[in-house]
Amino acid sequence: MITYKDAGVDIKKGDLFVERIKPFSQKTLNKHVVSGIGGFCALYDQGDKYLAAATDGVGTKLKLALELGIHHTIGQDLVAMCVNDLLCVGAKPLFFLDYLATGKLNLTIHTEVVRGIARACEDNSIALMGGETAEMPGMYNDEEYDLAGFCVGEVYKDKLIDGSTVESNDLIIGIPSSGPHSNGFSLIRKLINKNETDLLKQCLAPTRIYTTEVLALIKNFPNMIKGMAHITGGGFENVSRINPSFKYLIQDLPKHQLFEELQIRSQLDDHEMNKTFNMGFGFIFIINEKFRKNLPSHYKVLGKVQ
Repeated sequence: MITYKDAGVDIKKGDLFVERIKPFSQKTLNKHVVSGIGGFCALYDQGDKYLAAATDGVGTKLKLALELGIHHTIGQDLVAMCVNDLLCVGAKPLFFLDYLATGKLNLTIHTEVVRGIARACEDNSIALMGGETAEMPGMYNDEEYDLAGFCVGEVYKDKLIDGSTVESNDLIIGIPSSGPHSNGFSLIRKLINKNETDLLKQCLAPTRIYTTEVLALIKNFPNMIKGMAHITGGGFENVSRINPSFKYLIQDLPKHQLFEELQIRSQLDDHEMNKTFNMGFGFIFIINEKFRKNLPSHYKVLGKVQ
């Protein structure tokens, strides 16, 4: 059996790190800060609405992009990892900034990367307002680069979705992913050989951005969605962040071919797989049973709130 920790990623230590640094952050907060470190995004009071902010990177999926020489989709991953977090409170993304660090600037490759960022922003009506590019010889190899992103959105206070209305027996609904999205790649790279190009390309499929469909659901069916979770690092353990007062029984996950193959190779049980990967569902929301008829057919009921 090969776990995510065996691949070098310790989720428990990451959670402990968050708890340790919270006191440092809390000393800086003011009366406008509604939520900060530890949530999907931070909220800043602006009168009748909140600004929502999120930041993230792409992780070791970048290694796969470098090995395959495919750089035009990794920008969408960067935008998605930030934007999908903002959506968890019902926020509309407004603008995005990127940071690209490299050992040596490559005009062809890095133009493609930023073109992908811009395309993802354009497709989701987000302004790419600027960013930073840093050449750092000695910190990175000449061929290597790293990405980070920062996104700000807004949500009116009476439209905020914070999980407070979740109740027992509510349904857990999953929206399909395009694959592993941008998580679990330290393990994926241990499980798949470099010559398995077709399988690696499946894993490199860009992270879905859920802005259009989630905001449409919120607009067309007010009060339907009680809470949302981006299934990212930590897998389905993210669902409990919607409202920690409840337990969430995920029991009806369909078997996705790619994740079946990863499970066979890793020999992980279902619990460990669900903690590591999105298992084919990149975004989760909670609704009352009565709204089930309003959902598209490709959305799946994955379980219930207990």
